[in-house]
Parts: sequence; structure tokens; C-alpha cells
Amino acid sequence: MRVLVAGVGNVLRGDDGFGVHTANRLAADPRLPSSARVIETGIGGIHLVQELMQGYGRLLLLDAFDRGREPGAVFLLEPELPETGTLALRDQRDFFADVHYAAPVRALTLAREVGALPSFVRILGCQPADVDVFGEAMDVRVENAIPRAVDLAIQVLHEIGSE
Repeated sequence: MRVLVAGVGNVLRGDDGFGVHTANRLAADPRLPSSARVIETGIGGIHLVQELMQGYGRLLLLDAFDRGREPGAVFLLEPELPETGTLALRDQRDFFADVHYAAPVRALTLAREVGALPSFVRILGCQPADVDVFGEAMDVRVENAIPRAVDLAIQVLHEIGSE
């Protein structure tokens, strides 16, 4: 079963680049299963949706994600996507207005609505220290979390590959 691993974020915003940096490190890891395709989508949510439309059975997103934890904490979660059918048409339009700069939840929701979202989706996240800093430098705790995130991604990929 094909697995997509997508690193999201903006490398010019410090810790927000965690997903992209982790994806690059993961792509070079010899433990990466052959069934996994690793890409970086940056902040282009529509790029993620377009890639998912190529047909994948599983998706693992890598992202800096605020969960109110200590900076550098790594976690795995299943995203909760909003039900767009309960939104008024104007609210739906506003929700999907700019998927180029979409948060991953918006891109995943759009992928679901067009029938491209895999049945298995997880976000491997890292608690950022600050995503509002302009520049490529990451907080040392977030940078040090990248190897742990790669190890967890490899573990998840091997587990879902055997299902």
C-alpha cells in the first residue's frame, strides 16, 4: 500500500520549518520503507491535495503543531476534521478560500471532500517554541527533536506497512 509522508511548514519562520526539515532528514534515512514517498509541501496546502489525488492508502504529515507542551515535545495524533456539511455555504467558501496557505486541517478537509483522503491519516508533530520568528534558525529544542521525530516516523511507517 502506498504511503505519503508530507513535511509541511515554512522554513523561513524558524520552528515552523520543523516538518520540512524532518521530511528531508527522513527521505535520506536508509530505514525508510520502499512503499513510502516523502515530499515537502511547504505552506502549499493545495499541493498536498493534488498529491493525494494520485492515490495513497496512508498519510503521515510532519508539522510544527501547538499542543501547549514544552518546546521540542514530539507527538503523534489523529486529526479531527470539521464536517463542512454543517457549515453555511458562505462559511464553506470562507473555510476553503485560500488553500494555498491552508493549515493542514483545511487541506485534509478539502482532500476528504474530493475523495482523495486516505483512510489512515496521522500527524507527527513537534511543539514549537515560536513560529512567528522570521529567519531559518530554529529553537535548539525543536531542532534537537528532529532525530526523535525521524525515529518515530520510521516506527509508524513500518507498523502501518504491515497492516
